[in-house]
Amino acid sequence: MTPAPSAPTPSLPGQQTDPTPGPESPSGRWLGDTDAWLLAEGRHLRPWEKLGAHPTSLDGVAGTAFAVWAPHARQVGLMGDFNGWQPQPMVLRPECGVWELFVPGAGGGAWYKFEVEGSDGRRVLKTDPYARETELPPGNASRVCAPLRSTTAPTADHARLDRAMAVYEVHVGSWRRPGGPDVLPTWDDLAEHLVPYAAGLGFTHLELLPISEHPFYGSWGYQPTGLYAPTARYGSPEAFRRFVAAAHAAGLKVVLDWVPAHFPADEHALARFDGTALYEHEDPREGVHRDWNTLIYNFGRHEVRNFLVGNALFWIEQYGIDGLRVDAVASMLYRDYSRTAGDWIPNRDGGRENYEAIAFLREVHDVLHREAPQAMTTAEESTAFPRVTGPTAQGGLGFDHKWNMGWMHDVLSYLALDPVHRRWHHHKLTFAMMYAHSEDYVLPLSHDEVVYGKGSLLGKMAGDRWQQLANLRALYCWMYAHPGKKLLFMGAELAQPTEWNHDGELPWALLQDPAHAGIHRLVGDLNHAYRASPALFARDSDPQSFQWLVVDDAEQSVLAFARYGHRPEDTVVVVANFTPLVRHGYRVGLPHSGAWREVLNTDSFHYGGGNVGNDGHMWCDDAPLHGQDWSAALTLPPLAVLWLQPERP
Repeated sequence: MTPAPSAPTPSLPGQQTDPTPGPESPSGRWLGDTDAWLLAEGRHLRPWEKLGAHPTSLDGVAGTAFAVWAPHARQVGLMGDFNGWQPQPMVLRPECGVWELFVPGAGGGAWYKFEVEGSDGRRVLKTDPYARETELPPGNASRVCAPLRSTTAPTADHARLDRAMAVYEVHVGSWRRPGGPDVLPTWDDLAEHLVPYAAGLGFTHLELLPISEHPFYGSWGYQPTGLYAPTARYGSPEAFRRFVAAAHAAGLKVVLDWVPAHFPADEHALARFDGTALYEHEDPREGVHRDWNTLIYNFGRHEVRNFLVGNALFWIEQYGIDGLRVDAVASMLYRDYSRTAGDWIPNRDGGRENYEAIAFLREVHDVLHREAPQAMTTAEESTAFPRVTGPTAQGGLGFDHKWNMGWMHDVLSYLALDPVHRRWHHHKLTFAMMYAHSEDYVLPLSHDEVVYGKGSLLGKMAGDRWQQLANLRALYCWMYAHPGKKLLFMGAELAQPTEWNHDGELPWALLQDPAHAGIHRLVGDLNHAYRASPALFARDSDPQSFQWLVVDDAEQSVLAFARYGHRPEDTVVVVANFTPLVRHGYRVGLPHSGAWREVLNTDSFHYGGGNVGNDGHMWCDDAPLHGQDWSAALTLPPLAVLWLQPERP
């Protein structure tokens, strides 16, 4: 909110270290001695409970207590609609570097900013780093919220690796716009439309691209300035609470994209907050991210770690969020990430690992595993850094999952090849099993693959339109059967032919086309069949749950494998034919005798295929093959994947 015109700002006094209440002010301090000590140590478990703006009563007087960390500022003035936007000097608590002020009569809904006179003498209007609600961009005032209340408590761990996990990744501003093409949806719109849609398609999780307040809509939230505030673009914090509650009521868990790696250099936000490099590094070789022209948090400063660790816990405790997907982890782990020689500073041992960032990530997980064991975390990490999903007590980073970027790149590059050339690149589909159990993986077909000129998933597939659609159906079925949890970015279920556009909405009219409607139907069937097949998720972390049956038929581009659950009848056999040729009488070894059924066939007429297959069932012969005691002769449809299961008595 832009302050109303007022008289010129008077000269402000130097730092005040003793509270000197005015005639209308109570004498009590907002920060207790224990709070001040914990904030100074960077060990306040819930720093948002004391920093920021809090409606309260002191000495029997109702008002709002304000507190902001700015240890090197000469003076901090509080200004808002409760004081005519005239800076009101705050009081420094030198033992922790926090400035505080209680304003009688200021209540929920009031707008405010901090005028910070930095150590360099400049006065800059700053947004509250701990604001829980902010003004609609391009405004940047903070708003006093009602007292916080927790919406969740630690419960049984639901991040277990033996559970199905099918994630629908969403940029909420461009999923659907019921108010018109130029009107962003509200959280209530999304609760009404997005929640039942994702639940109806059988997804288990909604993953939201970053929703923390961000000044530039085109950053998709990846350059946040208000880590504690849901962006005002979609409604109030209470509206976001309602959305999360609606998702939970529908059986969906909610994951937030979380960005602790960097922040934008907007003057109103964290950059040089008190006239010094407070949240960031002073040296650009450590403090500037070259790819995004953003600033990197100083993970070696304990108050900064406290700000970020507290934020992770805040979303889980205050909104009932079920997990965090941590963005750009690779950029945090290495000091030379995307830097040339001479443009980075080695660690104390002369190496490239960022010890401070590693310690920060472990601290986040130690706190979450203790305070919110029901929550899960996922790392977007693209390097071979060891034990990303290993326990912190054993030297790991503590994540529950890691995106499998190698699998994604390999399978997409394979399907981009003309089928006649695939025989020479067979390893692109088999190599992932060499490391599939080294971490606990999520297989991502994410927003990153449909932006910046990369086109759409459909457009990446080789061949004419029929072959592209068939390849895409095969891709999804292959992914859902492969070890690892699943993630699809919105629009994938529509076989969207164009790149994602954050300024519009998904091309829902595609569902009027039978070919696109067929892929939409397939995604729903895959989700439901996956969740009903324990072999496909219950033993994801167990190497013995996977067995190649056909791995060396590169000449015909055919592969087959078995997935095993805890019971023999849970077994799923997957057979893929990645050429446009129908293969009749192709014999595959099977681990159980008797009748088998064709659970899924991506060439089914229901999905837009040619309906080539095995009439839904087949019978095993006592003909050993592929290390199994039985086998069956199958008809393999073109550019298609089959799922087979033993007939249950």
